[in-house]
Amino acid sequence: MLAAVVVATGQPVVAAADEPDGTTGTGPCATDTWSHESVVPSELDIPVPYPVITTVPYPAPEPVPVRVEPDPLPADPCADPCPDLTGEPARTSPLLPRIGLMPTPFYFGAPVPGPDPEPPAPEPGGAQAPIEPAPLAPAPPAPNVVDVTTVAKQTGAGSINRTDKRWQVHGTDLGVMWESEPGRIAVAFGDTVGRGFHPPGGQGEDWRSNVLAFSTDRDLADGMTFDSMVQDSRCHAAEVLSSRKLDNVEITVIPTSGFAVGSRQYLTYMSIRTWNSIPATWWTNHGGIAYSDDGGSTWTKDPHARWDNIFGVTNFQVAAAVPAEGYVYLFGTPNTRLGSVALARVPEDRVLEPDAYQYWRDGSWTHVGGYTAATPVVHGPAAELSVRFDAAAGRWQMAYLDTAKAAIVLRESDTPQGAWSESARLVGVEEHAELYGGFLHPWSTDEDVYFMLSTWSDYNTFLLRTRIER
Repeated sequence: MLAAVVVATGQPVVAAADEPDGTTGTGPCATDTWSHESVVPSELDIPVPYPVITTVPYPAPEPVPVRVEPDPLPADPCADPCPDLTGEPARTSPLLPRIGLMPTPFYFGAPVPGPDPEPPAPEPGGAQAPIEPAPLAPAPPAPNVVDVTTVAKQTGAGSINRTDKRWQVHGTDLGVMWESEPGRIAVAFGDTVGRGFHPPGGQGEDWRSNVLAFSTDRDLADGMTFDSMVQDSRCHAAEVLSSRKLDNVEITVIPTSGFAVGSRQYLTYMSIRTWNSIPATWWTNHGGIAYSDDGGSTWTKDPHARWDNIFGVTNFQVAAAVPAEGYVYLFGTPNTRLGSVALARVPEDRVLEPDAYQYWRDGSWTHVGGYTAATPVVHGPAAELSVRFDAAAGRWQMAYLDTAKAAIVLRESDTPQGAWSESARLVGVEEHAELYGGFLHPWSTDEDVYFMLSTWSDYNTFLLRTRIER
């Protein structure tokens, strides 16, 4: 889970006029309704770290993935496909908040050899590209945002996808999206909780570091319907990228963007060492790339396509990757919600070769200096990047959380390196308290943009729609 954003109204939030009214966007059943949770929680477990010394094998042993073919969803969207697994008493709010202390191990790891040696680095697939000029284009005007509406709750109880009943996804966040094949969207979520879930954040049982859904829904005006999730058992979404789950070693692995080149799927991710850091920051081990050759069912974290977090301040820890015109462009920030955006590019057929990357530095594409020397294309604070290229319009769009503005904002540019427009406000904490994310749907159009939003107080995701006047 991403740490709670430090901007909030401090007041309970009720559904706005464009949110659930008993008919539109309230779920597949008349009984499925939702409203925002209060920012004052009814239950709060406060972790109390205590030190533990342990051995930590390197490289990390990877579990053998278990996968099952999902059963078709019931014809009746209101039916619970697995009542024996998903039935639990409704959560009630106590008169006074329940605050508990939760002893939590904080590990100090002694590295030891892992069961399998690290594979050798790949042979270079070609010579390093020469330095090429990449000047800034004139910055376009800021997007003229004329309307933003909340379309539907996407995950959790009362959502249009009933993910709590169908896949035991009661609480989750993020929802990074990419077109995994023509006509199909993959949606990767972050830390996910099942039974016993209670916000704020991912409190509860059955923790998975990430899960993956698929959708072929073209009509997003009433929400985004999920057709399936990658499963490891009946009615249970699988963790697709493993993590050690050792705080201060690797507490979790979070997807940050996805893309496809041919039949191969890629996920950028961040290996989180610990969430226990100063506000608006966390600590990563590295940012990396994983790939799948079976449509997203199983994944391999490439041991060499990664960006180590040197002294805790390095770029490309939180990344957004976009394939366009023969390259994959990699936008990245440090492991905070306060950093600026750097940029790299790599030929589509060399994504897993670290030496093939060029970094945008002072007006040129260059490998000189590597990723630590890339210069900003957008100055911070920027968090949870999402970038898309609209080929029809020849326009780049970038959405992110601007902590200074307490809002999700949108910028546009004619080239990936910019100059980028001034930001336009999409949605702020006055509409969705403790918001973060803002991940663009690949099937958005030049004038009709959909994006996925998370809130810490709900710890679930929502689809929003914005209209841009050209």
